Amino acid sequence: MGRQIGVGILGANPDRGWAQRAHIPAISASPHFALAAVATTRAESAHAARDRFGAEHAFTDAVSLARHPDVDLVVVTVKVPAHIELVMAALDAGKNVYCEWPLTRTAAEAGALDAAAERAGVHAAVGLQARFAPAVTRARRMIAEGALGTVLSATLYSSRSKGNTRDVPAWTAYTYDADAGAGLVEVLGGHALDLAQYLLGPIRDITARTAIRSPEHNVAETGEPIAVSSPDQLLIAAEFECGAVVSIHVHDGEVAQPRTRLEIAGTAGNLALVSVPETSPWAAQLQIGRLDLHESRPGEAIWRRVTLEDDAASDLPTETANVARLYRQLAADLRDDTEHVPNFRTAHALHALIEQIPDRRR
Repeated sequence: MGRQIGVGILGANPDRGWAQRAHIPAISASPHFALAAVATTRAESAHAARDRFGAEHAFTDAVSLARHPDVDLVVVTVKVPAHIELVMAALDAGKNVYCEWPLTRTAAEAGALDAAAERAGVHAAVGLQARFAPAVTRARRMIAEGALGTVLSATLYSSRSKGNTRDVPAWTAYTYDADAGAGLVEVLGGHALDLAQYLLGPIRDITARTAIRSPEHNVAETGEPIAVSSPDQLLIAAEFECGAVVSIHVHDGEVAQPRTRLEIAGTAGNLALVSVPETSPWAAQLQIGRLDLHESRPGEAIWRRVTLEDDAASDLPTETANVARLYRQLAADLRDDTEHVPNFRTAHALHALIEQIPDRRR
């Protein structure tokens, strides 16, 4: 094996955050990547992150990180409004980039980044990691091989516990602002739409409704009220190009056990992808948690569990596993100059679809 791919992470908070929970463990577990650099906005936290995560370099600005010769891949894990500036820093430096989903706040911004990545001639990946869950990989193969016959319909339900109390952590406060582009519709709704299309093909027609059912929240640390403008309920009815009709309901504020279930009905049988209950409320999200796969056949009274293949990521923490699988495919794409990881073109199309949802920004 040649030199490892040097990764520089923007937003590597040493104490909390998605980089700490998912990206850094995934990189550490990979034989293909090495953590070359980290960056935060403050020198103190950047140096703490470097020491804690074992990076070679620490920076306080994206341009310096992106231009460093040890960095081959820039990973963007900060708040959505800052994505476009930081991604452009990577592209201007001619570096490959992996940006978390949502890519941007608007479809226009996503289109601009897609065009810039095309001009730069680099790999530009987006964090739609639900595609790489073993249950999803197996279900997609079974559907493609005709195991369900003709797919007739599907129903996807997924909930989060976010916002199930009036007082919420300060670090989540910005997600209740619709203009931040990181609310339920964009995050869980985007992952749900991408997963449905990955399994069933493109959407031909879509209608949707949103609602704010928990309009009052305060910052737990200060008591300051939050002006909630981001919906916490999303209901979608869609017709796919294959003819299947699909319903999607995702919501925040779940007071019971958060959960995900995607059931796909065909003329020869049904499949169900079901979240595995775990202690972490994050684990129920379809892009994060483990999913079991079940099938039901004509004449059978029960659902049978489909055996899934374990892989190198199966022993990793739940929040890390699917991200690690995306990194594995990205390494192959970089090696072979292929594009099997969802890219900025994928993200642009998904953002355009989301913008068809009425009242997504209230």
